[in-house]
Amino acid sequence: MKFFDTHAHIGLIYDDPIEQLRVITQAKQAGVTRIVSINNSLMDFQKVYPNLKALSGIYHAVGVAPSEVINPGADWINTIEKNLSLPNVVAVGETGLDYYKQFGDKRSQIELFITQLEIAQAHNLPVIIHNRDAGKDIYDVLSERIPDAGAILHCYSEDADYAKKCLDMNIWFSFAGNLTYRNARNLHETVLNIPVDRILIETESPFMVPAEFRGKRTMPAYLPSTARFLAEMLDMDLESLSEQLWKNSCKAFNLPE
Repeated sequence: MKFFDTHAHIGLIYDDPIEQLRVITQAKQAGVTRIVSINNSLMDFQKVYPNLKALSGIYHAVGVAPSEVINPGADWINTIEKNLSLPNVVAVGETGLDYYKQFGDKRSQIELFITQLEIAQAHNLPVIIHNRDAGKDIYDVLSERIPDAGAILHCYSEDADYAKKCLDMNIWFSFAGNLTYRNARNLHETVLNIPVDRILIETESPFMVPAEFRGKRTMPAYLPSTARFLAEMLDMDLESLSEQLWKNSCKAFNLPE
C-alpha cells in the first residue's frame, strides 16, 4: 500500500536539514511515498524548498497564510508567481482565513486570500485553504472565485451540512489526525455524508497528531494511522481505501498516478 500526505509542514517539524531528510525517509518506510510540503510564509518556503527539491515524491505549495497578513513580504505577489515555476510546485497555499487569532483585520485577510485565488486561477493550479472560525466567508469567497483547478479544504473542521453545500464546487475535503478523536463528531458525520472520491488525508505535521500517537509531534509516517481509522469508519478494507485516496490526491494536484 502507498499513501499520499497532502499537507505537512516539514520545516516546522525540524529546522535542521538532516532531520528533515530523516523525516522523509521514515515516511517512505511507512508507505507514505508522496508528500506536499507546506509553508506559512514565503521566507519559510525559501528555507525548506532547496533542501527537499531533489527528493522523489516530495511536492510543494507556495503561498502566504493568513497569519502573515500584516507582513506578507516585499513584492510577495511576484515572489509567489516566480516560485510557482519551480519544479514540483503543485499548488498555491496555504492561504485562507483565520478569525480565531484575529491576524490583522478581516478585510485584509480576505484581500490576501482573494489575490491568491486569482494567482491560482492564472496559473491553473489548485489552492490549499486554511479555515479557522471563518467558514461562511470562505464559502462566500469560493462561491464566486474558486479556481478552475479546484480547492482543498485542508484539516477540515466544519460540519456535514457545510460539506454538502460545497459539493457543487470543485472542492476536496482533507482530514487530519484529529479525525481519530472520539469527540470529533462533526468530522465523523462529515466523512459518512460525502463521496469517498472527494476525500483526502493529511498529517498537518507537526500538529493534529492521531490519537494513537498522542503526546508526540505528528510526522508524515503517522498518516497510515488516520487511514486505518477512516477505513473502519467507512467499512472499507484499508488497501481499497488507500488506492482510492491515492487516486483522489493525484487528481487534486494534477499528478500522474
